[in-house]
Amino acid sequence: MEISELLAIFGPGISGAVFGAGWWFWVDAVVCSAVTISFLHYLPGIFASLAALMFNCVRKEDIDYSPYDEGEWRLKLWLFIAYVVAFVSLAASVGLLIQDALVPSGPSTWTGVAGVLQCVFVLIRLDFL
Repeated sequence: MEISELLAIFGPGISGAVFGAGWWFWVDAVVCSAVTISFLHYLPGIFASLAALMFNCVRKEDIDYSPYDEGEWRLKLWLFIAYVVAFVSLAASVGLLIQDALVPSGPSTWTGVAGVLQCVFVLIRLDFL
């Protein structure tokens, strides 16, 4: 078997496991936290999952890579918005990590680290599809 065939067989399972691991980090941080986690801390992971869903709505065969052809501008706009949502969610999780590390009365630093890991794992799982 070639690597492309193996990736087609095992890729979705690996992607699901990485996605689940990302959410597992977040659930672990929320459950083990000594203080109540505000809803603001949940938003980066929710938007990273939304970006992953947006990426999954596009088939690779539909993407036109021709620089001179107008192509499907709606598809390119959809992917651009998905990338923006993905990177903003990652930036927000890093910002919340910095906030958690600097404010002693807020959630622990592990909550911020878990938020970053969640966003990274939810978004990196796209490489296995």
